[in-house]
Amino acid sequence: MVDAPTSAQEPSGAALPAQARVVVIGGGIVGASVLYHLTERGWTDVVLLERKRLTSGTTWHAAGLVGQLRATYNMSLLASYAKELFAELERRTGSGTGFIQPGSLLVATTEGRWEEIRRNASMAHLIGVDLELLDRDRVAELWPLMDASDVIGAAHLPGDGVASPTEVTHALAEAARVAGAQVFEGTPVTEVVQRDGGVAGVRTERGDIACEYVVNCTGMWARELGATADVAIPLHAAEHFYLVTEPIEGLSPDLPVLRLPDDATYARNEAGKLMVGFFEPNAKPWATDGIPADAEFLTLPPDWDHLEPWIERAARRIPAFGQAGIQLFFNGPESFTPDDRYVLGEAPGVRGYFVAAGFNSVGFASGGGAGRAVADWVVDGHAPMDLWEVDIRRFMPFQRNRRYLYGRTTETLGLLYEMHWPFRQMTTSRGVRRSPLHDRLAARGACFGEVAGWERANWYAPPGVEPRYEYAYGRQNWFPYSAEEHRAVREGVALFDQTSFGKLLVQGRDAEAQLNRVCAGDVAVEPGRLVYTPWLNDRGGIESDVTVTRLDETRFMVVTTGTSTMRDLDWLRRSFDPEARVAVTDMTSAEAVISIMGPRSRELLASMSDADMSNDAFPFGAVREIDLGLAFVRAARVTYVGELGWELYVATEFAAHVYDELVAAGERVGLRHAGYHALDSLRIEKAYRHWGHDMTDEDTPLQAGLGFTVAWDKPGGFVGREALLRQREAGVRRRLAVVVLDDPEPLMYHNEPILRDGRIVGRITSAAFGHTVGRSIGLGYVSRDDGPVTADWLAEGRCEVEVALERLPASASLRPPYDPSSTRIHA
Repeated sequence: MVDAPTSAQEPSGAALPAQARVVVIGGGIVGASVLYHLTERGWTDVVLLERKRLTSGTTWHAAGLVGQLRATYNMSLLASYAKELFAELERRTGSGTGFIQPGSLLVATTEGRWEEIRRNASMAHLIGVDLELLDRDRVAELWPLMDASDVIGAAHLPGDGVASPTEVTHALAEAARVAGAQVFEGTPVTEVVQRDGGVAGVRTERGDIACEYVVNCTGMWARELGATADVAIPLHAAEHFYLVTEPIEGLSPDLPVLRLPDDATYARNEAGKLMVGFFEPNAKPWATDGIPADAEFLTLPPDWDHLEPWIERAARRIPAFGQAGIQLFFNGPESFTPDDRYVLGEAPGVRGYFVAAGFNSVGFASGGGAGRAVADWVVDGHAPMDLWEVDIRRFMPFQRNRRYLYGRTTETLGLLYEMHWPFRQMTTSRGVRRSPLHDRLAARGACFGEVAGWERANWYAPPGVEPRYEYAYGRQNWFPYSAEEHRAVREGVALFDQTSFGKLLVQGRDAEAQLNRVCAGDVAVEPGRLVYTPWLNDRGGIESDVTVTRLDETRFMVVTTGTSTMRDLDWLRRSFDPEARVAVTDMTSAEAVISIMGPRSRELLASMSDADMSNDAFPFGAVREIDLGLAFVRAARVTYVGELGWELYVATEFAAHVYDELVAAGERVGLRHAGYHALDSLRIEKAYRHWGHDMTDEDTPLQAGLGFTVAWDKPGGFVGREALLRQREAGVRRRLAVVVLDDPEPLMYHNEPILRDGRIVGRITSAAFGHTVGRSIGLGYVSRDDGPVTADWLAEGRCEVEVALERLPASASLRPPYDPSSTRIHA
């Protein structure tokens, strides 16, 4: 929605304040939202600095779509807040926002899309979004200009709408200004000043402002500004298109917003004209070498050749569009991130430096909720909800590489309207981080997925089968091959490459004391012991779950997931006393990890090593250096699959040799290669939790069923202990349960509602098909209003899970369906 620019908020000659509590950089919808919500929390000593004029980056040309439903539960919560915000702005300021609610239609023309819509409709029940499924005839009635001949159905969301991005942004800024905030246009920030590892102020051409916090809301400029403070903000601008027709006679003002993801197209009424926009694949990255310094209300040249196939497709779908003249071909830049999710939160390594950027063309719809979330984060010192999927700490430093971003951006722009298949893998900018075993695994038929840049074997294709995904919501092509890998672990022995584990070496005279304060478990153990422990925040929420191995008196190795490495490194450094004699070093690249898992794992390793691998000599939780082949490895007896097994930590230069020796010796015991899909199905049968899904910083060990990991009475206590004690005393009314479908055919993935006696009591956080159990198994939190969640309460109720709007009978328990007494891992 292209609106004319308006005047500055402050007189051009107004002096900047010498100091402020918070400086928000960037005057688009997101920056204005952060500023407004800071004042709503009572923080009025806040300043917004805009390099040119409000909205002049990308907000001014946003299409103005206001949709409530996103691909995930938490993102839908943020997006659905816009309706409430816009109504409040109009009431408070008396200014219009242009917000109207003609509703929207999300149309399916393929069976895969129709299932996706129905699964999202089930998720909508969790957040209270009004949604109705329509058949082809009803869709044609609501959108008579569309050719609906191949439409299967659509979701109708009557609460969706459109608004004016410029009017909303100015209303937010004005409401904040009335509350005491200051807004300055024409004030580019040239540097964020740091002192002692934190924000100290900002430098501008008009003078400096001392401050405690900075919020970088500069959109497509965020990466460049972040780089000046050594903050990695991986995003890249791309050309983004929409067309506006000449007026069309009889165009109804009540026409719903039309979303046609199978055509990569959306359409809506724009003052009696049709606005038709595109999220085409193979997008055009822009300004790889930097955005022009004078960029303001920027428009880019039309590119008819690039867009022609999609214009023609839209014209076939909406004949009136093809017949009308084109009044405007708009091409404006927007920023996109490597995983198509935006960037929020406090940057690792710089206290007080917050980011809210990289919105992948949903900034206007999500900016209200995202701005409120960041404001709460600044004020409270923690995120107001689980925001891990958009947390800046999920990114690796290499991901700000310009060539990497250029290649990935050609793909990410179109992802908003692509099918959101389970297990869908990116295809661009791949092969960046490889295990030393990568080529050997590829020769064995590995099909690789990508996590944090790592190429990881997700499954293995047998001879004669191409290792390539064929996506579906049902059983995908790799399902039977992964099932064989799963059975090999349960019945024999298998090899996993888990080199992507993050490995953090904590060492120093004070290492034990500092680490034991962070860990809820007791890591003051003898050298050669491993402890599984959560890290908690002051509220008792789980910030991470890790294993800690004591190597000697002053050295500990912390092992975490590849996706959490930067987060956990930052958490340790922030948590340790700056005066303590302790250092943390990221050793991830120094060691490969080969896991040997299954009931015959002892037999395999004992045949290769002089070490005593017996249960008495090498019990569960023990860590020993053993010889394998011509090398030595650090062997840790631990498991994430529910079977006897060892993780082998191998210096990188020895990894290929050790692998070759294992494979050669493994022929005698039927060693199989297994991938991460098998790992997932194995761990779900044991109800092993996965951080980021089944536990987050909002969930406590008592809620997650991890009370056994807590050393309640260890000397010195631990962070979060007081909160846990209060919760234990009050009783736990929200617990992680294991849910198993009765029917072996349907598949759960995540965000499916859990019902007890016909009432929604929770949602699935992760799920997989358990090949030993023969059913789809999910983990999910269930809540009870009138007392604690107990095993009896679960068993007494009628359990169902809603999958694609179908309620499926299930059983719910607090115990895993496979080996609940864990006898196999202690064999």
